[in-house]
Amino acid sequence: MNSLTNTNYNFPKQSNLYHGKVRDVYSIGDDILVMIATDRISAFDVVLPKGIPFKGQVLNQIASKFLDATSDIVPNWKIATPDPMVTVGTRCEPYKVEMVIRGYITGSAWRDYKKGARSICGLPLPEDLRENQKFETPIITPTTKADEGHDENISKEEIIAQGLVSKDEYEQLEKYTYALFKRGTEMAAEKGLILVDTKYEFGKKDGKIYLIDEIHTPDSSRYFYSEGYEERFQKGEDQKQLSKEFVRKWLIENGFQGLEGQQVPEMTDEYCLSVSERYIELYEKIVGEKFIKAKATDLETRIENNITKFLTNEL
Repeated sequence: MNSLTNTNYNFPKQSNLYHGKVRDVYSIGDDILVMIATDRISAFDVVLPKGIPFKGQVLNQIASKFLDATSDIVPNWKIATPDPMVTVGTRCEPYKVEMVIRGYITGSAWRDYKKGARSICGLPLPEDLRENQKFETPIITPTTKADEGHDENISKEEIIAQGLVSKDEYEQLEKYTYALFKRGTEMAAEKGLILVDTKYEFGKKDGKIYLIDEIHTPDSSRYFYSEGYEERFQKGEDQKQLSKEFVRKWLIENGFQGLEGQQVPEMTDEYCLSVSERYIELYEKIVGEKFIKAKATDLETRIENNITKFLTNEL
């Protein structure tokens, strides 16, 4: 099982290295970021102990395609993808909130609703919702962007009152979020999928707003299959979906929700390969192309060589 779970390179003009939950981000000078999508996988804000083969390639290539497909809506940070697991882009100052948008009630929103919550991020919810039900119109439920630990739900009013984002800029982020979700929904529908919910991150450079990080990947989004959705919904059955929710459900069934004292269940090679297959399935379904596995032997050297070559030519 070849998977990339950690990197520690030293590139020309490198000024910083940040290890995120699943990405390693290298700052090159003041203006360039090199983002490596590793094969790490996280759930409940915990990085799981084993990597998932080809997961990084899947996420990076899906994000790259959707960044290109939405660049007419909002400028984005991407400059190039010199390796299947790498995106090089413009360094922006990130906003301290993530724009989560939901077209259906499911996942954590449904878990909270089932416990009695009737509002989310200051937005009231009707009394008679059922799991996986479509909202009349999509709702934006932002979260604070935590460097460590859990992101927290927050309302638009709190964001503006706390000065996290100005009123005018927040309303522009809302417009971009609705437009991106509409585009993503249309592209998913063409492939027989429903884009259920997702999140977008934005940053600012030279007074201009940019879309940053990944977009419409199975780590940041949830997809249902269109075929059979209504029938399963009417029967109260689980939806057939392509997202990371199947990993969360497996963890919950095995007694882990990221709470203190809980142990991550054993991740066998067979389980990791089954997760890899699910990620590849989503790639092929949402992109509409066969997934071509990049050469996986000596991943570290391949990635280092491709990044160094790109930076040497560009800088």
